[in-house]
Amino acid sequence: LETEPATAIEEISALMEWADSFRKLKVRANADTPDQATEAIKLGAEGIGLCRTEHMFLGDRAPLVQRLILAEEETERSAALDELLPLQRQDFEGIFKTMGGRPTTIRLIDPPLHEFLPSETDLLAEVIRLECNEPESPKLPALQNMLRSVRAMHEANPMLGLRGCRLSFIFPGIVQMQVTAIISAACKVRKEGLGVEPEIMIPLVSHVNELKWVKERLEQTAQQVMQEEKIEVDYSFGTMIETPRAALTAGEIATEASFFSFGTNDLTQMIFGISRDDAGTFLRHYIDEGILPDDPTESIDQTGVGRLIKLSIDDARKIKPELKLGICGEHGGDPRSIAFCHTVGMEYVSCSPKRIPIARLAAAQAALSSA
Repeated sequence: LETEPATAIEEISALMEWADSFRKLKVRANADTPDQATEAIKLGAEGIGLCRTEHMFLGDRAPLVQRLILAEEETERSAALDELLPLQRQDFEGIFKTMGGRPTTIRLIDPPLHEFLPSETDLLAEVIRLECNEPESPKLPALQNMLRSVRAMHEANPMLGLRGCRLSFIFPGIVQMQVTAIISAACKVRKEGLGVEPEIMIPLVSHVNELKWVKERLEQTAQQVMQEEKIEVDYSFGTMIETPRAALTAGEIATEASFFSFGTNDLTQMIFGISRDDAGTFLRHYIDEGILPDDPTESIDQTGVGRLIKLSIDDARKIKPELKLGICGEHGGDPRSIAFCHTVGMEYVSCSPKRIPIARLAAAQAALSSA
């Protein structure tokens, strides 16, 4: 069917204005491109609460990222990073200009690196086909090498393996390149007379020493870029609270962070011990039989996950009262979860652009209900 962009309805616009006059929570968007950021602003977003930089590594950039991951020599890895840097800088320039000075939380690379590589099964099938039918093919040695590398990177449970801040210890050049791109893009936008407020998020922290180690080195990178650009920008480093240990030690972690963003997708998985990717075989039965009152992947489990979030907020605010707190998991667009975020004193919720009007209305309802 032919479609056309939705147009503003006068009554809805009035309702949103009323909602904005009552709500206390700010509403941000999960947006990874300038187009998504533009849509979010049209729908009333007050910033970006989650920009997933790994999405910038897909498409026609995938071969370059694969070169980076599979490089055996540091010179080869550095060359790939040098090619990625201007592409990343261009990405961030576009987003910063679109946001027009609104706060923009950018998460450094988070998922396991094997997600950027070809499937082991597909590689194996192609290698066997060439070995049997075209053993002299010039493509065969490269594919065999790729297969060995993919197998070497195999993890039994990759979502609990080499990802998030852990990548900063093994492949420090990747996040250094990302911070260079973020700060240099911010400097360029600032020189053009536009406002810019990057908030750099270090993901999957479980121990304060992880955040401290990574942040110290990335601070050096940020300061060096600003010295070279001869201009200062207002940036900050924070973290995503998505592991139970991070939530339980939030007071310690707050000493090294300017903001917390609760990644309730992973936090829910880890607290329940349930994988969102595998829960389809039984979770619906749990809901139908009343074993769980609600799907915890859709609405925050306030008794368990919510209790840990509140404990984390209370402990963090005792150490740093001015700490900025928000949520960026999929729960950020769920009305009941938004009401919970209001109750525990968060500053903002972040959700996909199309859920922003719902979030604005739900935040107003939460404020009025608690008045």
